Amino acid sequence: MKQVYRRWMEDWEERLALRSTDRVVRPFEWGMDWTRQWPCAQRHPLNGHRPERYLRVLNQAVMQSSAEFFAYRTPRDFRLDGNLLRFTSPVETPYPENNLVHGQWFPARKSSRQAVVVLPHFNARAEQHAGLCRGLSLLGVSALRISLPYHDYRMPAELHRADYAVSANIARTIDATRQAVIDSRAVLDWLESEGYDRLGIVGTSLGSCYAFLVSAHDERLKVNVFNHCSSYFGDVVWTGLSTRHIRQGLEGHIDLDQLREAWMAISPVNYLEQYRAKPKKSLFIYTTFDTTFLPQFSRDIVSRIQQAGIDNRVVVLPCGHYTMGETPFKFIDGYHICSFLKKWL
Repeated sequence: MKQVYRRWMEDWEERLALRSTDRVVRPFEWGMDWTRQWPCAQRHPLNGHRPERYLRVLNQAVMQSSAEFFAYRTPRDFRLDGNLLRFTSPVETPYPENNLVHGQWFPARKSSRQAVVVLPHFNARAEQHAGLCRGLSLLGVSALRISLPYHDYRMPAELHRADYAVSANIARTIDATRQAVIDSRAVLDWLESEGYDRLGIVGTSLGSCYAFLVSAHDERLKVNVFNHCSSYFGDVVWTGLSTRHIRQGLEGHIDLDQLREAWMAISPVNYLEQYRAKPKKSLFIYTTFDTTFLPQFSRDIVSRIQQAGIDNRVVVLPCGHYTMGETPFKFIDGYHICSFLKKWL
């Protein structure tokens, strides 16, 4: 019976993954131009280094001074128009659309000081995760759904998918992660200015990685939910069903060990000490049949979290990455997320 269920679930996962027919295999690039505005690049100029070697140096520099890498100036142009918050990202990119951050605001009906930042999954459409946000607002927790870099409202005109957020361009992927973390921290400034001081974050898939990096660098986040989780950024991209097209662009230029090294600065496992130093409640959710965040990666980060003595709760759902968004699993997932936030915020 277990094998029958596994085959059924894996077939369902594959069908859902293959619904998208617009994936593009983009060429491999080290993306050195994207490093120019990183603080560590000012102290470590290229000086003729080969790109792989140079990125290894920058990754080490980031991890040694990550507070500087994810530092920012609070935007001065926050504006709420109806339920849409907009402001200029503290991180400038060559794409005007991407430089304007969009947040969909779901205020609780009754006045409260509880608010949650919601970071969606890779390639999420603008309307996705709105149901979770509405549910939280009905429970008395205001929610702000952020459009990730290069997603929905922020997508450059030449794209059909959020290809510039995670791609075979190594440094641009790091830069997009830095921007997502900084934008999320800027949102916390806005929430505080509106009187919210009991703050949490929910990240799903790619948004989960971003959320962990945000929380590791911002003590204001007291309650955290990581919906899918993994130790290393590179492992997920290399092995995941949903990122096969990215791997195709990488292969022949870089192997998994090199990719893991190249993306060390954006891998949650390297920020456990920073995370542990800021007391908070944490919920880690993963699935038994995940085809994108393979279960062994989720078990690894959970094991490391527990070994580090970080307060945590773990939920394992009997579905996969894509099927988590389908009935009945999306409701079970939503229940765990909402009840955890409501209890601890």
